[in-house]
Amino acid sequence: MKCVLFYHAFSSCWNNGNAHFLRGVARELHALGHEVIVYEPADGWSRLNAIKDGGNASLREVPALFPGLHTRVYDCTLELDEALDGADLVLVHEWNEPDLVKAIGRRRIADGRFVLLFHDTHHRAVTAPHELGRFDLTGYDGVLAFGEVLREIYLTLGWTSRAFTWHEAADTALYRPLPDIEPQHDLVWIGNWGDNERSAELREFLVAPVASLQLDATIYGVRYPEDALTSMRQAGIRYGGWLPAHRAPQAFAEARVTVHVPRAPYARSLPGIPTIRMFEAMACGIPIVSAPWDDVEGLFPEGTYLRVTNGSGMRDAVRTLLSDREFATDMAATARGAVLARHTCRHRAQELLQIAARLNRADRRAASAQFEGAAS
Repeated sequence: MKCVLFYHAFSSCWNNGNAHFLRGVARELHALGHEVIVYEPADGWSRLNAIKDGGNASLREVPALFPGLHTRVYDCTLELDEALDGADLVLVHEWNEPDLVKAIGRRRIADGRFVLLFHDTHHRAVTAPHELGRFDLTGYDGVLAFGEVLREIYLTLGWTSRAFTWHEAADTALYRPLPDIEPQHDLVWIGNWGDNERSAELREFLVAPVASLQLDATIYGVRYPEDALTSMRQAGIRYGGWLPAHRAPQAFAEARVTVHVPRAPYARSLPGIPTIRMFEAMACGIPIVSAPWDDVEGLFPEGTYLRVTNGSGMRDAVRTLLSDREFATDMAATARGAVLARHTCRHRAQELLQIAARLNRADRRAASAQFEGAAS
C-alpha cells in the first residue's frame, strides 16, 4: 500500500513525544513492504524550536535512522491532489491545522479511494474540547485514539461514529539495551516540564526523592522555568537540556533507574494512558518506579515496574532498586519481555493494517448494499 502520513513534526521531537511513536510506526510499515510518505510543515513549532535549540544538526541525523522513508517538508501551501495521488491509507494527526484536516476529509469525499483516519495522542478532548471541536472530521473513516477512555469520549461526544484504541508503543529498533555502556549515574529522567501540567508531581516524585537520597541524577527536557531549574540545582540534579529522542537509549543505559511521572490530565482524567517513556524505558531495560497512574487497560503485567502513591514511597522504591541490583535487573527484564510481546511499533503497524482492512471491507459491503438497493 501507499501510506501517506500528515503530522505536525516527524523530523523534530522537540517537546513532541508523538514523533517517537510515529517514526517507529512509519519504520515498521516500510519494513512490512509498504510505501511511506510523511508530510510536515516547515514552520511547525517543534521543528522551529529544535533548530533554535540545537541547530539543524539533530534534524539532519534523523533521515539516516529511517532509511526508505520519504519526508516532505512543505511551506504555506500543500498540493493535496499530488500528495494524495495513489494513496491507500492516510493518517492525519490532531496537531495539524483544522483547515488541513477539513481539506483532506473533503478530498476523501470527492474522489478518495483511500482509508482516512484521524489520530489523537493528546488530552485536549478533556482539557480543551472546544479546540477539538474545531476539527471537521466529515469524510474520515474513523479515529485512532491512544487510549480506550479517549476512544469513548470521541464516540460519546459524537465527533465520530467509528473509533479505535491504538496505544503508543516502543520503536524497538531504536530503544533497546546497550550492554556495552556501564551505568554512571543513579537516576535519569527524560521529559518536558510543560505548562504546569505536572509541576507539583515532578517536585514530589522526582526532585524531592533525589535530594533526600542525595543521588547522582540527570534530567533532560525542555520548557523548564527558572524556578524549576533552581529547585533542581538545589537538589544536586544536573540539567541536560533537550535530548533528541534517538539519543535517549544511551542516557537510559548510563543510569541505574528511571521514574515515570505522567502529566496530571492523563493521571486524573484519562486513566490507562501512560507516557511514551514507559514503553521506551522498558524496551531499554532500565527499571522504573511510577508516580500514581491507573493502568486500567492492563498494558503492563504485575512485576514490570514499581508503583508508589506519594513522594516518600518513591524515595523508598528508588532506594530499593539501587540497593538490590538482582531485583532491579529481574524487574527490568520482565518489563522488556512484556514490551517485546505486546507493545512494539511492529505490533501497532500490524494493528493499523488490520483496522484499514476492516474499514475497506465495511466500505465494500456498504457500496454493495447501496448498489443492490438502487437495482431493486
